[in-house]
Amino acid sequence: MSRDGDSRGAGDRDSRTAGRGLERLADLLPEAARQLGLEDQFELAAAMSAWEKVIAEKVPAASGSCRLVAFQQGVASVEADEPIVAQELRLRAPELLTALRANMTAPLRQLRVSVRHV
Repeated sequence: MSRDGDSRGAGDRDSRTAGRGLERLADLLPEAARQLGLEDQFELAAAMSAWEKVIAEKVPAASGSCRLVAFQQGVASVEADEPIVAQELRLRAPELLTALRANMTAPLRQLRVSVRHV
């Protein structure tokens, strides 16, 4: 008997879900976002996450000094805090694009880098 007084064991719960086939939440989210009209926001969030991972890996000195601010029609727009950071990102754009493509499902064709104006 379980703690809440229910005599069903864990095996009973497993048998109830076994016929339905379990799916990962990450696999369901893109379709749910599309149905809710949130596909662009979902794509942007995924691109931002991929960008943070790639920068931390490939250009750790730029981590925290640049951010992906837009992702539309295969173009990732990145904003750098300083001109020197922007220049480094531009010089390494081919390498960064390759790494981003490996970390994203959406098609990516260009990296656009600008300096943040305050």
